[in-house]
Amino acid sequence: MRLFHFSDSPDISLFKPRPIRIHVERPAGLEWLNGSLVWATDEAHELLYLFPRECPRIVSWSLPDTNLSDLERWMGSHSHATAIACIEHAWLSRFQSGKVYRYEMPVQDFEPTGEVGMWVSRKNVVPTDVRVISSLDAELALRNITLRVMDRLTPLKSIWQSSLHASGIRLRNAQDWGKPGWTHSKPGRPVIV
Repeated sequence: MRLFHFSDSPDISLFKPRPIRIHVERPAGLEWLNGSLVWATDEAHELLYLFPRECPRIVSWSLPDTNLSDLERWMGSHSHATAIACIEHAWLSRFQSGKVYRYEMPVQDFEPTGEVGMWVSRKNVVPTDVRVISSLDAELALRNITLRVMDRLTPLKSIWQSSLHASGIRLRNAQDWGKPGWTHSKPGRPVIV
């Protein structure tokens, strides 16, 4: 397994735990995830972070139990894609000109959060490597991820009621989305805002 932290900063030599910027309502027993931590994602879910840091996005993909009607409704002619990544038109130029730095993190310093692909460390972490990804659209294409540009992400709110997996990141920055903490998960799936 490999873990990564994505940033818009090119020269981080030491990651120090810090609290999240916007408090997220979490289930009982998971409030500690709002504390001072260093966050990382596993390799299987790094596709969620191939965007400018503050860019709101919803990334969805089929699961083994995804039904055909959901596949057709949400993925349409792109059902062969690994995933569909949706961003707002207002963010397109920042996406096209953006770059991110993928820091590889030492696995032994992290523990799982119970959220899809997310890991945290409660102590300082020295990255083991950094790679710049300067062509985000090419990186998505390389991974067979279809980019869908929309006026607003709000028409996708009900995707969490489908049989697809969906992850929403930085939705507080999406136009007309609503306040952070809006619950848009199926029962049993984590709330992601």
